[in-house]
This record gives sequence, structure tokens and C-alpha cells, in this order.
Amino acid sequence: MENTKSTVSDQELKRVIADFLDQGHVDNIIAMFRREPSYYTWTGDLLQDDRFSVRLGLSVLFEELVKLQPEKTVLAIPSLVQVLENPEPLLRGEAVSLLGMIGTKEAIAHIRLLETDKNPQVREMVTIILEEHA
Repeated sequence: MENTKSTVSDQELKRVIADFLDQGHVDNIIAMFRREPSYYTWTGDLLQDDRFSVRLGLSVLFEELVKLQPEKTVLAIPSLVQVLENPEPLLRGEAVSLLGMIGTKEAIAHIRLLETDKNPQVREMVTIILEEHA
């Protein structure tokens, strides 16, 4: 009998993570991110999921991860910076929020770039976060 190894593509794994967040299983995702820090690089992709519950789950996830392993959360910054250029203001605001949770000088520098965003809600989110980190 031939030994076959089943592999899961990154795309499939991102879908599983999003589905778990959608279902409220944040603890499982916290454990996954803690075991495999490369998952942080998927944050921007996950943030662009159509489901509100997935985006909310990411906020809950990062609230915990910044307490548990703040040094790893910076791995999410490049993927979140890409979302800052998304035409959808809601997603830009969500990315600003997560960058604010990360709170490093680099994250805050990226947030500052949106102080003149064309959307008033995004600008308001930027102002709130910059005041928190002043």
C-alpha cells in the first residue's frame, strides 16, 4: 500500500481559519497562530473576507495575541498595509484598527498615512488611534 501524504493548500487553510472565526472558535485560531507565526502574514487576506463575523473575529484574535505574543503580531503589518490601499473604506478602517492594536512605531507610522483619507470614518478611526498612542 502506497503511503500518500495529504497536503492542505494555503488557500484552503485560510478558508478554514476564516470559517472558524465566523463560527466563533477564536481560541482554536489563537492556538494555531501561536504555533505557526507565518499565519500572521495572512491577516490582510483574512480581513478582506465578506463576513462581518470573520473581521470581528480577527479583532478578538488580535486583542488576545497582542497580550500573548506581541513580538509576533508585527508579522501582520505588511499584509495590513496592503489593505490600507483597498478602495473599500470599511476594510481600510478595519486595517487601521488592527494596526492600532499592534501599536508599534511602524504600525502607527502606517496609520498616520491615512490622516487625510477621503473617507471621514477612516479619518476618525485614525484620529482615535493616534490619540490613544500619543
